[in-house]
Amino acid sequence: MSGEEAIARAFVEARRAGAALPIYPGGRPTSLATAYGVQDHAISLRGGAVAGWKVGRVPAPHSDTLGVPRLAGPIFADQIQNAGDDPAVLPVIAGGFAAVEAEYLLRIGRSPRLGTQRISLEEAVDLVDAVHVGFEIASSPYAGINADGPLVTISDFGNHNALLIGAPVADWSSRAFEDWQVATFVDDTCVGEASARTMLDGPFGAVAFLIESLAARGRTLEPGQWVSSGAVTGVHQVVVGARVEARFGTLRVSGTIEAAARQESMSETKHGERTG
Repeated sequence: MSGEEAIARAFVEARRAGAALPIYPGGRPTSLATAYGVQDHAISLRGGAVAGWKVGRVPAPHSDTLGVPRLAGPIFADQIQNAGDDPAVLPVIAGGFAAVEAEYLLRIGRSPRLGTQRISLEEAVDLVDAVHVGFEIASSPYAGINADGPLVTISDFGNHNALLIGAPVADWSSRAFEDWQVATFVDDTCVGEASARTMLDGPFGAVAFLIESLAARGRTLEPGQWVSSGAVTGVHQVVVGARVEARFGTLRVSGTIEAAARQESMSETKHGERTG
């Protein structure tokens, strides 16, 4: 087993168990290729349909060192839920890292042309067929995932754990929503406020970045997939039991933070069936 695969297996098993990892499970990645190599192994080991991708900002000075402004991680179909009338249950890994991020969620209507490696902002807009408001729940078994830098973040699914899809944004193609004031609340306290204009080149820039990043990995965006385009008001750490809400103009999403339940481990499954 390679070092990349061993790290991936440790993260996948810890996530399935809903258990924290006190230390990083191996040698930390030293390049984007190594970090995404761990992520690709983890995608294969975990299994399940990839229904979208999260995009996060790479802060300075890491962005200068790595030469990229953003990072990406997979969103699996079983990690997505639609907001209803009642607050959603938002799972995090107790004892690890847990945060809530108010984000615009963009649905892909058609794939980029085969072989596309560079794409303009306008071309990225044309690939989107809907925009919704929502929450990304960033959570990892390893509490130091963000403190240790973006390569470590990338290696564990980009620090993604759940996606809550809220109401659609009407007339999104006008891009007026990028000027909406967005506010995030934790236990009724406002912890961040901003608009999408503060997000590099905005939510559609996240789509353009993702297309180019995935192409370098031999992947592409597919119709129906979601792009969680980045934290508008920041990454706000939370604890189990916290109540969270985000306000996007007049649209709102809300939920409660709960500990993720244990799932079947890889050692207990084989070709989708129980063993033993």
